[in-house]
Amino acid sequence: MQNINIAGKTILVTGGTGSFGKKFVETILNKYGDVKRLIIYSRDELKQFEMSQQFSPKEYPQLRYFIGDVRDAERLKRACENVDIIVHAAALKQVPAAEYNPMECIKTNVIGAENVINAAMDTGVGTVVALSTDKAAAPINLYGATKLCSDKLFVAANNMRGKRELRFSVVRYGNVMGSRGSVIPFFLEKRHSGELPITDEQMTRFNISLEEGVNLVLYAIENAWGGEIFVPKIPSYRITDVAEAIGPNCKKVILGIRPGEKIHEEMITSSDSVNTVDLGKYYIILPQTFRYTKEDYMDKTGATAVVRGFEYNSGTNEEWLSVNDLRALVKKHVDPEFDIS
Repeated sequence: MQNINIAGKTILVTGGTGSFGKKFVETILNKYGDVKRLIIYSRDELKQFEMSQQFSPKEYPQLRYFIGDVRDAERLKRACENVDIIVHAAALKQVPAAEYNPMECIKTNVIGAENVINAAMDTGVGTVVALSTDKAAAPINLYGATKLCSDKLFVAANNMRGKRELRFSVVRYGNVMGSRGSVIPFFLEKRHSGELPITDEQMTRFNISLEEGVNLVLYAIENAWGGEIFVPKIPSYRITDVAEAIGPNCKKVILGIRPGEKIHEEMITSSDSVNTVDLGKYYIILPQTFRYTKEDYMDKTGATAVVRGFEYNSGTNEEWLSVNDLRALVKKHVDPEFDIS
């Protein structure tokens, strides 16, 4: 865990009751207790009530629970008063639901992003880190398209900040192991039926733990210049290996690809390679138009340029999780009681 300077700072997390938000809050409270305030901003009162049973304001006086929606610009602006750092995790993320309800997805993921940007500019926020997804790279579904729009808005917001001491950046990563609605909890539940539904036998995905996702956001908070898209170097898995890891004795039923799904996911396209640098643990997609150049960034950070035409794809990734790797990770990050015997 890197050291970050948030002593005496106020942090607001949109979508703070989601899988990422809860892990982020847990990490801050356990490792950075000197934070001044930590605001959980979300629209579901029940989830806030349930979260407050685990993280009580009585035990953690830094905590605040705000009911609100990123679609509500006025409420969001009020919540951002005296906030130093915004972590924007609120989104509608289910691909089939977005295909069926496109305007609802746009209102939250695009208009909501613009509301976060305006609230940050109007209230003196210093740092904004927005969560993205691998589906935003060369999107073929509406969810990915809205997150690409969101990424573009946050990157471009740096051009409108004027003389404000304000940095907007983005973190982009793949499937979060164990997050709500993801494949591993789904398979863990379905394995008791004796069948596991698989969309396509060739399908691959990137994999990241919640802890790694939180660490990436913390890195961006501390190190962002403004305008970057941070991409972690993470392993891939084959969906068939996930099924074998969780339900080796289950029948595998092939359903076919759902609307808006890809066989493989991308996080960096070959078109992005011109602006991408390698920073060791992370790739950074740098903004094309901003106050610093790619050469400036490499000179001051030690990053190196990737080769032109480079792409980061879950199907051609160099690092893979085996069936045994997946079983160990499921037990560590998702279900401590997991056992295939």
